[in-house]
Amino acid sequence: MASVSIYLGSKGSVYNMKKPTNAPKSKKSESPLEDSDDEEEAIESLTSGHAFMIPIIGSVVLFSTYFAYTYVNMEYINYALTAYFSIMGYAAVTKTSLDLVKGVVPVQCLHYIDRYEVTISKESKNLSRFHFTLIHFIILLTSVVLSVYYSLTKHWIISNLFGLSFSINAIQLLSIDSFKTGIIMLSGLFLYDIFWVFYTPIMISLTSQLDAPIKLVWPGNMFEMSSFTLLGLGDILIPGLFIAFTLRFDRHMSWESRPQGSFRSTHFSKPYFIASFTAYILGLVATLMYIHDKSQPALLYISPACILSVLITASVRGELSTLFSYKIKQEEERPKKKMIERKKAVQKPEKKEPQVNLEQEVVQEPEKKKTLKQEIVVEPEKKSSPKKKRSSKK
Repeated sequence: MASVSIYLGSKGSVYNMKKPTNAPKSKKSESPLEDSDDEEEAIESLTSGHAFMIPIIGSVVLFSTYFAYTYVNMEYINYALTAYFSIMGYAAVTKTSLDLVKGVVPVQCLHYIDRYEVTISKESKNLSRFHFTLIHFIILLTSVVLSVYYSLTKHWIISNLFGLSFSINAIQLLSIDSFKTGIIMLSGLFLYDIFWVFYTPIMISLTSQLDAPIKLVWPGNMFEMSSFTLLGLGDILIPGLFIAFTLRFDRHMSWESRPQGSFRSTHFSKPYFIASFTAYILGLVATLMYIHDKSQPALLYISPACILSVLITASVRGELSTLFSYKIKQEEERPKKKMIERKKAVQKPEKKEPQVNLEQEVVQEPEKKKTLKQEIVVEPEKKSSPKKKRSSKK
């Protein structure tokens, strides 16, 4: 299950890569499952600074959670976690299921399904528009049923399904920016796992008591369901980000050597991905072999295996310098084009009429004052004329 989620997430991360300038424009998707207002997903890059902070932040969160479990009633915490992960699990399963249908079902078969359109508008301006089909409705309904059933039963199969969906989506939408960052991240969490598993009882006690889909569990005996073996999602997500980076590097090297066809195609040479993915599976097998005697940190075997497999592959191919120099720049990530277009549509030109009216009022006020002064000056002249006439009569 862990290897499947890494494979699917890595494949999705390649689709989200920034297209090179010499890549031809891809044709507009003819699948009825594609929404015209869908935003292109831009991946977030993790830098070496982030990689240094991950073990520190993880330690703080782990200790804080352990402290909360010690002094707060565990039932209340589990209720809050159940509500949170039921909602998040619904969203994750919906997106993952829709992506799987898009990738597995041929487009020709989808054309037989009716497509509906909903438009949200204000006055004469369209604010949003989206399409949906019967498949969307079935997936949404299934996700709701699974979320409700999980919140009531906490069944381990649904918990695993939520955990795998979280991992797939995270690997698709996150990426390390360089091989150096991957080494720092795996090495830091290698030490993190050793300390919190071997030298403190905190991690083991938390993972056994925490009732949330942050781990994969499976029974040692399918008939008795007495004891369960578990694997934390961190042991999937962290190596998964590293393996997804190797697949992106393979896509980059393949396109540089032969820029032909569609850049989104998955048919290209994958030496680094195969090496790191195989190393992950072997490291996971080694963990499961020794887990029966004592709890083992999976990254104790997986981290060195993944790093060494890529280094050896690069050395054999003579591409060490290229591997260390390859970097995914933040400014090169694909922008959310639809969001930018919507922001431009919402922006309105500034109205200058209020300012002009204010200026006119300010200019007119002095003129009114002048007329008043003139009236005051004129009045004495009218009064003085009768006096002169009286004096003349005398």
